[in-house]
Amino acid sequence: MSEADRSFVAGQISDATDACRQGWRVLKSQGPGKIQFWFIALVIGIAAGFAALFFRKGINWLQSTLYGTDDVNTLHSFLSGLEWYWVVMIPAIGGLIVGIILHHFTHDARARSVADVIVGSALHEGRVETRAGIASAVASWITLSTGGSSGREGPVVHLAAVISTKISRLIHADGVNGRDLLGCAVAAAVSASFNAPIAGALFALEVVLRHFAVHAFAPIVIASAAGTVINRLEFGGVTEFALPTYGDLQFYVELPAFLLLGLTCGLVAVALMRSIFWAEDFGNYLQARTRLPRWLRPMVAGGLLGVIALWFPHIIGVGYETTSRALTGSLVLNEVIVFTMLKVAAVAITLGGRMGGGVFSPSLMIGALTGLGFGLIATGVFPDVSGSSTLYALAGMGAVAAAVLGAPISTTLIVFEMTGDWQTGLAVMVAVSMSTALGSRLVDRSFFLTQIERRGIHLAAGPQAYLLSMFTAARVMRRPDDTHAASAEECWQLIDEGTYIDATATLESALPIFENTGVRFIPVVTLSAGTNAELLGALFHVDALKAYNRALAATAAEEHS
Repeated sequence: MSEADRSFVAGQISDATDACRQGWRVLKSQGPGKIQFWFIALVIGIAAGFAALFFRKGINWLQSTLYGTDDVNTLHSFLSGLEWYWVVMIPAIGGLIVGIILHHFTHDARARSVADVIVGSALHEGRVETRAGIASAVASWITLSTGGSSGREGPVVHLAAVISTKISRLIHADGVNGRDLLGCAVAAAVSASFNAPIAGALFALEVVLRHFAVHAFAPIVIASAAGTVINRLEFGGVTEFALPTYGDLQFYVELPAFLLLGLTCGLVAVALMRSIFWAEDFGNYLQARTRLPRWLRPMVAGGLLGVIALWFPHIIGVGYETTSRALTGSLVLNEVIVFTMLKVAAVAITLGGRMGGGVFSPSLMIGALTGLGFGLIATGVFPDVSGSSTLYALAGMGAVAAAVLGAPISTTLIVFEMTGDWQTGLAVMVAVSMSTALGSRLVDRSFFLTQIERRGIHLAAGPQAYLLSMFTAARVMRRPDDTHAASAEECWQLIDEGTYIDATATLESALPIFENTGVRFIPVVTLSAGTNAELLGALFHVDALKAYNRALAATAAEEHS
């Protein structure tokens, strides 16, 4: 071997040795911390999985007790033989109990759900309200057990977020770790609900964290797997729905029909979301007009649901029986149309009446009905080139749910994990892509983000919009004892001219003032009723921009780490 070759080999050995030493130093300094964090993620996954399991079994137990049926999966069929006054009274009384709980344990008498988890991730370092969250879980449990027409996944996700919040506070987790633990809890809850570990992990990343950072992936996958194990220990490896086998999709001829189905499902999803928001606004108007106590609002909604259920009992509860009938093609076209419209109305009444629950399960049911209706028409018009109408039901189920949740990737995978058939997955993916593209343009990207936008929080526009609301003027201002503080004389002069800002106001309010007035700083005051303004300090334009820039940089670093 020549001298040059020996020198090259020696250099490679030296580089490899240095790399091993560096790796050992990193393992000693960071490895145990990472391993400890992954262990915490595992614990959260197990806890969230059990929370989802107990919530589901709790609904089944209370529902079977109240309605007197042994099989809650056939509750809709059972209701047809129940005395009419029980059908009306059970959801009304359930609504009354829900109203009392939310009135005493939340400041706004509103049940918490996925939207609040998204806000907690974006604005509160991965924390959610614990007292209101537990009360909301109990309220949603009663709602779903007594006939409320909503879903169980939303309350389960928030309940899991309460668990992660408790642990984050216990270990004093910073914002990045707090959000990662929140994602772990959400992933485990979704996985335990659907026996879908891949979709659960991606749902947490896609919907709650709203990024796919590498540092978050490992702990979230660990938690998601743990949630799935909890589900399978109780229910085995079965899927949520018993589906027929699909193998007759005519790819090149039939795929355009799934594009049209996606557009149709996008419109149906928007109709569902708009109906819920209209019902919420109408309920607020009616409550103000009649001076109805807020704790009676859910009871009124429950009574309305009971009256509708006298003729159409399929609206009661989560609705998996009707969803299964749609997926197996056991409904005719006129039933599909009527059931779809009534289910949309029932969901709007439930959520607009503030009874609690989520939108995932209702969107699955409405999507399956929409898809089956589309499939019955398509296969009837083109019988020679069409496959099974139930395949359209499955694709429609995924398409409406994806548009409502704003989660095309995880929703596609949830449906795919239900079937294990890649041909079915292709049909679902085509429909989901079109429904999401259309639906996201007619609302603020999704149901959850539109909910948040209606509260004045601009998460749908991205970090550049909502980060300004994280900083109050009092947090960024320079106090009078600061070396470079503004003079009191200049501050009072601006106050007399009407240029000032309250200490609790955010940079979202402050930056337009800088833009419109051109001042270097804005006096920060306290504004209390019946008292004169008290000068606390001054918010400088440069300080506001620096705080905003640091927040943007930190967000970008987290999302790309």
